[in-house]
Amino acid sequence: MKPEAEAVADMGRFLTHEQWFDDPKDPFHRVPSVMTYDREANHIVTQDSRVWIAGLSDEGGAGSWLAFAMKEYVEPQPDEVAKLEQFVDGVVWGGIQFKDGPKKYGVRKSLFDYQPDEFPANYYRSDLDWKSWTSWNKQASEAVDRSFNYPHVAAAYWVLYRLARNHTDLVKHHPWDWYLEQAYQTSLAMTRFAPDLAQFGQMEGDIFVAILTDLKGEGKNEQASKLEAAMKARADHWKTEAYPFGSEMPWDSTGQEEVYAWSKYFGYNDKAEVTVNAIIGYMPTLPHWGYNGSARRYWDFIYAAKYSRIERQLHHYGSGINAIPMLAEYREHPEDFHLLRAGYGGVMGALTDIDEQGFDAPAFHSFPDMLRFDPLSGDNGPNFFGHAWSTGTYVANHPDFGWICFGGNISVSGDEVTVEPKDASRTRFYLAPAGLWLILDSGQFESLVWNEKSGKLRIALGPKDGFTTQARIRTEQPAHLAGAGPFHMSGSPALERGAYVIPLSSSQTLVELVR
Repeated sequence: MKPEAEAVADMGRFLTHEQWFDDPKDPFHRVPSVMTYDREANHIVTQDSRVWIAGLSDEGGAGSWLAFAMKEYVEPQPDEVAKLEQFVDGVVWGGIQFKDGPKKYGVRKSLFDYQPDEFPANYYRSDLDWKSWTSWNKQASEAVDRSFNYPHVAAAYWVLYRLARNHTDLVKHHPWDWYLEQAYQTSLAMTRFAPDLAQFGQMEGDIFVAILTDLKGEGKNEQASKLEAAMKARADHWKTEAYPFGSEMPWDSTGQEEVYAWSKYFGYNDKAEVTVNAIIGYMPTLPHWGYNGSARRYWDFIYAAKYSRIERQLHHYGSGINAIPMLAEYREHPEDFHLLRAGYGGVMGALTDIDEQGFDAPAFHSFPDMLRFDPLSGDNGPNFFGHAWSTGTYVANHPDFGWICFGGNISVSGDEVTVEPKDASRTRFYLAPAGLWLILDSGQFESLVWNEKSGKLRIALGPKDGFTTQARIRTEQPAHLAGAGPFHMSGSPALERGAYVIPLSSSQTLVELVR
């Protein structure tokens, strides 16, 4: 495999060039966008009898543009961010998502549909079967009652909010608060238009927790109260269930991510424990690239792949999204090394779907007659969402292995442990012996030096660039360990929206955390 940052950069280029659809004659208003791609045929998929695949919604159609949005969260590139803005203004708002009328903020099931009476004869491909339930007509495609479509849209808005808020002149179409308001309205719309399915945990559901947190951080108390009440109603329902992680499909392994997140948020720790224990049961640690951290998935090749069949999917999006609660639980319980092994396996597994040129597949066909990645991009987005949400550098002092590092290089000299992050984002760092979790809203870690004897952590931040002149560091201690803290930043830098603000120089910038 390539270094993580290279693989992710390759994916961004592939998405914004090979998968960029800009045909001005498209009758379904899908321009400009990142569309589903067939890697065998090496072309964009403009028609599929499973209409959502060509319709930019559902996981099978939204996958690639969701991966695109989350790529900019991890590794923002100005030219790619500009295309994301074009897509949001030109296709999401007023296309995938209604911008006015009784369905305002509702997210439709597909922009593409099968409505032959509105097109010339032979417009639709004759080699496809248009007679099954998957070939929605225009009316069915405009339905807004599938809750699982809403997190994709909310994530695109939220990413642009974060980029606009934490960088300078990177986002140009709207101010930061427009994107946060759109994310908020989309979140509420899910509970209003799709209550039947919103009773379940959603793939990428952590996005709603982040939106609520940012509403509070921005002082938008009225919106925060409304969103919190809507989400608590869902969590209260889960609290009444013994196993609160059902889904659209009764055999699914996708609801756990959001159920865990809200259960922790509202203090329903017994439900969070039940949920993470379920994930442990279906997310193995094995010495194999395809099975380690690969949450049990069997069926989504039917709905979002080129080769529709039921088989064990390796590193389908269960890997990425279930890694989120596994690693969150590890940060509270750093003594449980299994959580880190399985969770980080899921984070890394999401990257195995990216080929040498940057095409991101949905999963690997594990049955011996195929043993290859599916060539349709399909529902790859939630998997990369999970990677983007959880990628970071984790350092632990294992009783058998000594000092070890996931996502970076580590060296030990006397009392000092030096870590060089190598993950794709280089914006998150967890120090298990101190239960310390560092998050950069902007800027990047270059190296960190921990001295356990003195309790000091020296941090080297990367240089500024044209869009990032300040680093914003958040410090958390989710694990309550004896003698481990609390930590504070030396020099008393400004604190803004819960983050320390550190001016960056044209070279390395050094800061220090002490306890």
